This record gives sequence, structure tokens and C-alpha cells, in this order.
Amino acid sequence: MTVTDFQGLYEYTYWANGKILAVVSQLTDEEFVRTVAGSYGSVRNTMVHMMSAEWGWFDRCGGAPKRGPALKADDYPTAASLVERWQAVEGYARTFLSGLRDSDLDRAVEFSFGGPAQSQGLGDLLQHVFVHSVHHRGQVSVLLRTLGRAPGNVDLLFYNAERAGQRLAI
Repeated sequence: MTVTDFQGLYEYTYWANGKILAVVSQLTDEEFVRTVAGSYGSVRNTMVHMMSAEWGWFDRCGGAPKRGPALKADDYPTAASLVERWQAVEGYARTFLSGLRDSDLDRAVEFSFGGPAQSQGLGDLLQHVFVHSVHHRGQVSVLLRTLGRAPGNVDLLFYNAERAGQRLAI
């Protein structure tokens, strides 16, 4: 993959996140934190996990201000507080990706989950962050549907069609 490929994938990610966040913004505070299902229980908890992981990986890769410890869901009592922070994290990612060269994608990035140091290439980690986001965005979509707030289709196919000025009929 090239930097241009990653920039395209992340543009899709932020388009899809925007659609999800628009629906999340309509939730009541109670719906936002309500335990519904899934690994993280609520829309808020799942979204904070996604944002924390993304920020953490961009931090490890040298592309964001220090995140510090994992973000805590309780620090985001409302959807508005989450959206505000998410916009900042998206800005970090956009700035980082815009400054990369293809040769940077092979650079080894060291990280640790509390044990011994590990290392993977920057390109591999950017792929991980992208896939991680897709995974959890799907979970949030299910949580929103359970709350009666369907976010619509955020598949890459729909993003590509929208960019081409097409409307997919399903």
C-alpha cells in the first residue's frame, strides 16, 4: 500500500465516522451511556474505546500529541463531549498522514502493552488501526439500531458511490 492508499482509507473512515457521530449526537444522554450489548456495553463506551485506540496508535507512530493512559468513558458524559474530542483526534490523523512518504511505511514502530517491547512496520499498524475502526463502527451501528437510531449504510461501497455522484439502489 502507498500513503495515498492510506489517505483514501482514512478519508472513508472519517466519512463513516461522521455518519455515525451525526446519529450519536441525536442520542439523549441516557441513551448515550445506556448498557445495550457488546463488548463495551454502550455506544459511549465503544466509541471511547475506538477513539482511545486510534489516538494511542497515532501517538505511538509519532503522529499525535501524547495521549497518556487509555481514555476513560466516564470522562465523556455526553455525545457532544465525545464528538469534540473525536474531531481533534481526526485532525491529528489527517496531519500525520499528510506528512508521510511511502518510504515511511516500512519504518519499525516499537510498542508495548505492558510487557516486552514489540515492533511492527508503520504501514502494518496503520492497517490495524483502520480495520479496528471498521470492526467497532459495525458494533456501534448495531447498538444504535437497538436504540431505534439506524445510522444508515456506512460501507465503503456507499462511500465510493457517493464520491462518484452515484446513488446505490438496494
